[in-house]
Amino acid sequence: MPPTASAGLRQNYDGIALVLQGGGALGAYQAGVYAELHKTEYQPDWIAGVSIGAINAALIAGNPPGRRLRALGDFWDQVSSHLQHGPQRSWPQQWLGELWPGPRSGFNQFSALWSAMLGVPGFYEPRLPPPWLRPDGDPAALSLYDAAPLRRTLEQHVDFDLINSRRVRLSVGAVNVRSGNSVYFDNHHCRLGPQHILASGALPPAFAPVEIDGEFYWDGGIVSNTPLQYLLDARAGRSQLVLQVDLFPARGALPRNLAEVAQRQKDILYSSRTRYNSNMAAQIANTRQAARDLLARLPESLRGDPQVEALRAALHQGRVDIVQLIYRHKPYELESKDYEFSRASVHEHWEAGRRDMCDTLQHPEWLRSSGLEDGVTQYDLAHRPE
Repeated sequence: MPPTASAGLRQNYDGIALVLQGGGALGAYQAGVYAELHKTEYQPDWIAGVSIGAINAALIAGNPPGRRLRALGDFWDQVSSHLQHGPQRSWPQQWLGELWPGPRSGFNQFSALWSAMLGVPGFYEPRLPPPWLRPDGDPAALSLYDAAPLRRTLEQHVDFDLINSRRVRLSVGAVNVRSGNSVYFDNHHCRLGPQHILASGALPPAFAPVEIDGEFYWDGGIVSNTPLQYLLDARAGRSQLVLQVDLFPARGALPRNLAEVAQRQKDILYSSRTRYNSNMAAQIANTRQAARDLLARLPESLRGDPQVEALRAALHQGRVDIVQLIYRHKPYELESKDYEFSRASVHEHWEAGRRDMCDTLQHPEWLRSSGLEDGVTQYDLAHRPE
């Protein structure tokens, strides 16, 4: 995007937010989106994430701008270092890949099986002995995998002192295991550490709940996989440009077999009513505008009433423009796409994110403000004109 266009749009908002959904291995798409965004003046001052979105958010907020891409690249290179796709594959990969239809589909299925059986470097490893051989009450009996490697990776690649300096606001979503309530750990309200990122990504039964201040937390995606609503509620009336990066499409085709049933069910489950949340935000903004119009029609004798003034102040909210990017899976990606960490797939996801963000930035008219002081406008790449 030309610098003049970027600068002009940037000054129309009080802040720019990056909203990152959970989705495991698909999170490389978010990294690609940021890699392209990093070239522009649209640097986010607030990042909200859930699960893998929280990990990517910590890698961005926990590094100065000049080191962010390297931190993201190092992380995704590390977690995709087990398997390659191509002529250099080992004979077990080649042989087992033939058990599934299509060479790439077979490789992806084997790669996902490999991750499930042996873990992912720098991310998680199987518990030995397994949880079913451990006594009740043993913390290791609560999950299939140990996430200690991820803690070490975060400590290596993320500067939590920088995060807690609050140069970039960071909010990560989790769920309180006892209450079932959604919770957001926010560096504007508490000091963040690796445990908060681990809690946001502790999806059961793969990972054990994470203890923080005497309470236990699981992955925020159990309640809501998209932190958009938290951001809208916590923005305190500031106008925001929101770049929302989703990893599961809410819309999709009717399944034709059981494999596609499992994939479609996961897409619906983890899309977390993203469009519903943004539509409701728009509806609330429209209702607020109607109430303001009604107040403007009050007789002069009532306009200065303290209660009317208080209502008028409560109705004022800065506008929100939501630009949505959604990962669209390839035909050979099945239900296992979120735990398939091969280098080939990670590179494809990264490139897809970079390409979609580049496409967005090449069409700045989609990002032009409507000129409204209040309201919510959505821009959906899924329905962009050809």
